[in-house]
Order: sequence, then C-alpha cells, then structure tokens
Amino acid sequence: MAPLLIDDAARARLVDRFGAELAEPWCDTLPDLVARLTAKWGLEVREARPGNTGRTLLCTGRGGDLQVLKLTPDPEVARLEFTGLSAWAGCSRVVQILDADLDAHAILLEGLVPGTELSGRDVPWAEIGDLLDQLHSVEPHGVTRRLADGIEFIFDLAERRRRESPAAEFLSAEVLANGRARALELATSGPVALLHGDLHPANVLDAGPGRGPVAIDPRPGLGDPALDTVDWVFIPMTQGGTIDDGIAALAPYVTDFDAERVRAWCVAMAPLVALPSLRRGERTPFTDAVLQLAR
Repeated sequence: MAPLLIDDAARARLVDRFGAELAEPWCDTLPDLVARLTAKWGLEVREARPGNTGRTLLCTGRGGDLQVLKLTPDPEVARLEFTGLSAWAGCSRVVQILDADLDAHAILLEGLVPGTELSGRDVPWAEIGDLLDQLHSVEPHGVTRRLADGIEFIFDLAERRRRESPAAEFLSAEVLANGRARALELATSGPVALLHGDLHPANVLDAGPGRGPVAIDPRPGLGDPALDTVDWVFIPMTQGGTIDDGIAALAPYVTDFDAERVRAWCVAMAPLVALPSLRRGERTPFTDAVLQLAR
C-alpha cells in the first residue's frame, strides 16, 4: 500500500504556518506533484514524514539507496534551503543535495542512515562543535537574507501563535516584545557568518559511525553565528541545570566561542523556546525557568 502523502494533522500544520490560501491548494495537488517528481527521478516513496513547512518523503532511488524528497508550498523556503545547502556542498556535517526542481519547490537529498534525531540523546559535544565550525566557515554563495529579517518573521509568527493559544495565559505580549527587541539588537551587531538558522537536536541526524551528526532543514541567513548554539546550550536546563552548564559543555569545541553573546541570545530567544509547550497548555519546571530568563 502506498504511504499517505498528506493527512489532516499535516495539513493543519501547513495551514497554521502558511495560511489556508497557500496551503490548501498545495495539499490538494500534492499527489500529482509527487507522481511527476518520482517519475522524473526514478523514486519509490517509502514513508512520509511530518514537517512544519512542507512534506519530507523517504524514497528508494534507482540504485536502491535511500533518498529524501523535500517539498514545500512556499518557493522562498525552497530557494533559501537550496542556496544554503549549495554553499555547504562538500561539508560532511551537512546533508548534501542530489538534485532540485525549484519551479516545483522540490529538493532531492541524500538519505542519512540510520537517520535518527539527536533529540533526547546524550549530546556529542565535540561533534556538535565541529558541525558548528563547518557551518560558519564557508562563504555564503548567494545567501542574502539578513538575520534581522528572519528574527522579525519568527517573532511575528510567535505572537500570532501566542495570542491564539493557551500560551497567552503564561507568556505576555510584553515579554515576547522584549525578546524581539533583544534579538534584533543582537542580529544587527557582532560577527557575520552563514547561519543554519534552525539548528536544534531534531534537525541533526545520526549518519552512522563513519560520519556522525549531520545537520538538515536549514533556514539560512547572514548574521551572528552565536544564534546557532542556543538550542544546544539550553539542553542542560531541561535536565535541571543552567545555561552556564550548556555554555561550559560546548565552548571548548567551538572556534571563537563568545559566551557573552551566546548567553544574550539565550535570553532573547527564551520566549520562543518556551512557546511550543505553552501552546499545548503545558507548564513544566523547564518552561518556568525559561520564562524567568525571558523576563
């Protein structure tokens, strides 16, 4: 039986992200688009994976190898990812492009085996440090989006999601606005490098003992490389530790690590870190600690 390409939950996430006007027609025509692209590239779809900006299809290629077909209703999302991954071509810690059809907002990527997320696992700090160094050491090659533009977008989206969910009870508009102001100040100062832009443990996959952690799903932009460390240095706090514990764990493995700016980014982004749980109405010691940091 062929895998279901789009279910109600996936459709709802895309509507939440892009609005019904863009997402609904794209979801309706997705089967025809997949049929055309799989015929073009000789793919057989094995499994559909969820995502907030599109669909990720695990496929078998002509040679029997795992390949990944990424699709999105938003041409800018596809263009940014393609441009960033093209800049990182040859970097062992970043997933590699096999082909693309940007008119169809589609990118074909190498498959990573076993491909398990780093979420909930012990952090290989030295390898994450190497990943960060690889990301930030390349020339941008066509990436023009400023980090400040990405900050404005994500905080606009967060305000709508806060206002329309149980998060409004715990996360005020004022706290979110303070985070935005702090983030914009950081985004328009400091060093500039090519950023992944969404580097959390679910966007780093295990590619096996010969390769280790590999980054996927970038939202690339030009700005302060310290931003890419934020989700990692928050990890000890989820286990009852502190931001300083995370900084101490990562700092020895990252070139030119700026602990002061990393800590400032953690404070600025704290409202966004707490938001997903609060949208579900979940209060935990971690979310309380993060909200305290945000204030």
